[in-house]
Amino acid sequence: MAAQPTYRLFDVALKQRTVLSPSLTRMVFAAPDVANMKTEGPDQRIKVFFPLPGQEAPDMPQGADWYARYRALPDGERAPMRTYTLRALRPELGEVDVDFVLHGETGPASRWAMHARIGDRIGLLAPDAQVAESSQGCEWKPPAGVRRVLLVADDTALPAVAGILEALAQWPHPPQVQAFLEVQHEADVLPLAAPLGAQLFWLVREGAAHGQRLQEAVRARIGPAATRSADQTLAEIDIDQDILWEQASAEATGLYAWVAGEAGAVMAIRRHLVKDCGIDKRSITFMGYWRHGKVLD
Repeated sequence: MAAQPTYRLFDVALKQRTVLSPSLTRMVFAAPDVANMKTEGPDQRIKVFFPLPGQEAPDMPQGADWYARYRALPDGERAPMRTYTLRALRPELGEVDVDFVLHGETGPASRWAMHARIGDRIGLLAPDAQVAESSQGCEWKPPAGVRRVLLVADDTALPAVAGILEALAQWPHPPQVQAFLEVQHEADVLPLAAPLGAQLFWLVREGAAHGQRLQEAVRARIGPAATRSADQTLAEIDIDQDILWEQASAEATGLYAWVAGEAGAVMAIRRHLVKDCGIDKRSITFMGYWRHGKVLD
């Protein structure tokens, strides 16, 4: 018997929008069916489907084979899809929050978010609370006893890092935390809940290339490990063809790192941490959330 899908489609409508900063807006979506949605971690991945011009809601195929039929549709008939972080879920209220980075009329997600009005509908592919199995849609899995956490993120990964910091603040004995966070403008720096003593380094792009400030800061502040790990062979990844996605080992000890953002920048940070610093690659999760000039769904 085939396993029951852990994700399913939810038809939701925009209930509220809150401007968090010039580049970041929080969208609150609502529907009674959201009571059947679940989240399994602060970086829970979901897919968002946007309506085509002239549609009130994305026209999605139905049935068990919906995804295959969706992928088979011509580009002009297929609802645009992008990957987002589920920022917060209130199933008892039928509400789910998704934070959008606004970067102009450069893609279907930012375009929709800039013009969306209360009541506008989208589709969310999110974990089904009625399925017991894990959705496998989270990468934040720190091992027990971790003593140091390193977070590196651009603004597309900021919602996930904000959730991770909130989760760490609830630990009885939080680890030492360093977070490098790149945003577009000075006004995009947000107050975040974080563990006592956490070091948050805000890096403002202001015209620099995506990921440039992150790379500079990580190189300046993260140096060689006290003990270099053996067997540090790094596989070459064609980030223009394949998604960079490497999960840290659950057995990692000492340092646990979570790095997400533009794939080229993540690759450069990956080389520095592993090859230059000698940090055990098994203790670092690397994720290319997006690639400049490419669409990676």
